[in-house]
Amino acid sequence: MEIRTERLLLRPVCADDAGAIYAYAGDPENTRYMVFLPYASLEETAAHIREAEAEWAGTNPAFLEFVILWNGAIAGGLSVYYTSEAGVAELGWVVNKAFWGRGFALEAAKALISHGRQAWGWTRVIAQCDSENTASRRVMEKLGMQCVSRTGGRKNRSSDEERTELTYELVL
Repeated sequence: MEIRTERLLLRPVCADDAGAIYAYAGDPENTRYMVFLPYASLEETAAHIREAEAEWAGTNPAFLEFVILWNGAIAGGLSVYYTSEAGVAELGWVVNKAFWGRGFALEAAKALISHGRQAWGWTRVIAQCDSENTASRRVMEKLGMQCVSRTGGRKNRSSDEERTELTYELVL
């Protein structure tokens, strides 16, 4: 399965992507606002990719992982996590810092939301971020999402500090 935009290609992750994904998903600066990143090793990255490949192969996946390709290079990743509520998907993204500022997260998320609504029957999309992650907040707002909650207790993987989490929602 592939989703194309004017500049990007979204496709399922595969084992061959491990090195390129680890280059950004293992970088503490690149992932400082992330709950589940940075990956500690290439092996941890590969293990997550194997889990994602198994989900793609299943009939009722709990999550889907895409890579974001620009001119053949992996610029980042986009995740879909299905909630227990039918028609609701949670999105997450991470872009390699070498590609920051080009609008790739917004373009990829827009395309995935459109596909999800049309092909998978999504009725609502949510996304969460650290309250200090202004880049992700801007993406959510440009997608038309509204902030629906602000909660404490967030722990980013690279820090022991308790943070504030923002939850955004888009009704389709």
